[in-house]
Amino acid sequence: LIHGRDFLGFHVRFRDVARGGIRLVLSRDQDTYERNLSTLFDECYNLSLTQQYKNKDIPEGGAKGVILPDSSWASSHGNVLAGSSSQSPASQRSCFIRYLNSLLDCMLPAQSGIYAGHMQGREELLFFGPDENTAGFMDLGAELAHVRGYPYWKALTTGKSVRLGGVPHDTYGMTTASVHTYVLELLRELGEDEAAITKFQTGGPDGDLGSNEILVSKDKTIAVVDGSGVLYDPAGLDRAELGRLATRRVPVKEFSRSFLGQGGFLVTVDEADITLPDGSRWRSGAELRDRFHLTPYAAADLFVPCGGRPNSVSTDNVKSFFIGDKPKFRMIVEGANLFFTDGARSALEKAGVHVFKDASTNKGGVTSSSLEVFASLALPDEEHKQLMTYNPESGGEPPSFYQEYVREILATIKDNANQEFKAIWACNRAEGIQKAELTRRLSGKINLVQDSIQENLSEVMSEEEREQLVRVVLAKAVPPSILQRIGVEGVRSRVPPNYVGAIVGAWVASRFVYKQGLTSSEVSFFCFMRSLLREGTERDPKRKAQDAADEGPAAKARTV
Repeated sequence: LIHGRDFLGFHVRFRDVARGGIRLVLSRDQDTYERNLSTLFDECYNLSLTQQYKNKDIPEGGAKGVILPDSSWASSHGNVLAGSSSQSPASQRSCFIRYLNSLLDCMLPAQSGIYAGHMQGREELLFFGPDENTAGFMDLGAELAHVRGYPYWKALTTGKSVRLGGVPHDTYGMTTASVHTYVLELLRELGEDEAAITKFQTGGPDGDLGSNEILVSKDKTIAVVDGSGVLYDPAGLDRAELGRLATRRVPVKEFSRSFLGQGGFLVTVDEADITLPDGSRWRSGAELRDRFHLTPYAAADLFVPCGGRPNSVSTDNVKSFFIGDKPKFRMIVEGANLFFTDGARSALEKAGVHVFKDASTNKGGVTSSSLEVFASLALPDEEHKQLMTYNPESGGEPPSFYQEYVREILATIKDNANQEFKAIWACNRAEGIQKAELTRRLSGKINLVQDSIQENLSEVMSEEEREQLVRVVLAKAVPPSILQRIGVEGVRSRVPPNYVGAIVGAWVASRFVYKQGLTSSEVSFFCFMRSLLREGTERDPKRKAQDAADEGPAAKARTV
């Protein structure tokens, strides 16, 4: 609980090492404020729990912060988001600074004060990202931590500008890399060619997910819906024109109607009294946009929601995804969060639709942010500045190291998505559990194994074995460009020990569960760990030679 002079906030984390966004919850009037206040902790807790499931592949556990400015609207002259209102941009910035300062008070390695000694020698490691109404404060957060003397200020926030070493998700398509890997893996399992399938997409070329999905895909996209309107062509929308919009990041209303074929149409939200080719009538383009995914036009091989309101498809309207008993889509790979309710997913899967849930498919962004944090922790200040920062406003270009690191982040994202897809597919085939449910179960199992590793490793392994395990895992988990620069021992000397431990726990737990599935036993985990330790011995010739010397002639005789 963080209580400021004119705001109330919460920060919830599920592990000592944790990361998640901070959101500012704004209220336009007193009634809205009271509703926001009554649900503030629940909102923070539930968002943090969701993040915990999504963060299963990475060292940081789930966390979330919420800030609710108070209900003072004095001198706002009728506009609660302006003037000296507690909801104004200046007040939002002030609330964020004081909220962050409160957390830094807890995190700074001071030897005096109310929190001194509470971590028993371990370092307090919280990392923050952008969320509602805070995207513009991430540079501010890092710079504030620098002024306060926090040793890991470069890593404190993600979503920073490239001037401070940020890795922008939208520029490099980090989330799309994960979503599209699921599409490609599903098509591979079904023996289908991407270029031969039709696709329906919500979220348009002006957004992060929508634009990158357009740019990387090769399918025949028949419809795109975004905030500006509805674009449809039964023969497939002209891909070059779609690509032009996506490259420029402009909405579908900019699509040239000259590229539309017979039966195709573009309806913007500003239009009224619309009649579609099938004879259906709509009062406004906005109404059509909001309900287009429920119309007969919404039918294709693949549906990829890259935008849209939460719970757009629920048990109340999922029947619109069927013609009689036959579903209108064969495959659904969720890009946007919470577009479907669990009940709707279940109904679609029972009808034979392949549904892959958001918490599995769109985790590329959290992986990218985690590796942004890691580079900030691992590289010395001067090297980080030289290798990971640039200023495009003054004509700066990304350093070659930065570009290589981005490629490694994308490779990690695709590998994580590939492994989880295979685990979900195998468990679904073997046990008949719905794929969306498997997302929840696999996440829970990985988190359980990771917690067990953190709590029990020192009791079941010798110090020498733990050291060996750490070296083996770091050699596998750390991006090659960092390893080549500072090596495993450089990572261990620079990165906080509890963060290194979290890397080991996350990597071992996720790889074990993805490989062995939900029904794995303690024996299979023991064998998995022994194979890692053996790998470490084979990789270290000095250790191998020492073991041979320790065993002596008798061991050699037994070998013969």
